[in-house]
Amino acid sequence: MDQTKPIIALDFNHKKQIRDFLALFADEKLNIKIGMEAFYANGPNIVHELIQGQHDIFLDLKLHDIPNTVKKAMKVLAQLGVAMVNVHAQGGLKMMEAAKAGLEEGCKGRGDRPKLIAVTQLTSLSEEDFSRDQVSTLSLEDSINHFARLAKEAGLDGVVCSPLESSRIHKELGPDFLTVTPGIRLKTDQGDDQSRITTPSQARTYQSDYIVVGRPITQAKDPRLAYEQMYQAWNKQKGER
Repeated sequence: MDQTKPIIALDFNHKKQIRDFLALFADEKLNIKIGMEAFYANGPNIVHELIQGQHDIFLDLKLHDIPNTVKKAMKVLAQLGVAMVNVHAQGGLKMMEAAKAGLEEGCKGRGDRPKLIAVTQLTSLSEEDFSRDQVSTLSLEDSINHFARLAKEAGLDGVVCSPLESSRIHKELGPDFLTVTPGIRLKTDQGDDQSRITTPSQARTYQSDYIVVGRPITQAKDPRLAYEQMYQAWNKQKGER
């Protein structure tokens, strides 16, 4: 999965919407996030179709269950040929270890396994939401770093977090431990249900490895232009495209 390209979150529930959107990028190999909405509505077939279109897929299902169930599910997902999958770190160390084991079993004889990352805390959570809903004595940032350390201990490749936590995670867990960061908005974008947000250039400064962008691209009047603007802002320190 090309780190210079934003990951586009295709949160559509109809194949036609997905196909119509991708028709705007007929000449592009994209990084695409398929989340619960698209996957539950269309099943594995939508993943196969996008892979046949030469796109790299981050399958964002946030598995969170007992270790045995997650292991078996990951063994199945390993056979889809996606580039990246995830679990929710709140499932605990044993669950994350089981997820990795299932992924590796499912990939035997199929080449490299997908990157496996863990969601720490949702980027829609504010400090106030976190304190009220999770009744934690930790700060939101300390909770995120705790789950990142747990994911590293379990042998995962990285975490989903906001860009605001990325530099601290890299400082503690190393530059090769991936940070995949949603909550990306241009300065001109209107607010929505995301709380911990940054611009693409700020995410670069915070050392994010990947940025995930949904509605600012998919709901833009000109999605292709919005994507180009995100791309340029994300890569401004790397030179022109």
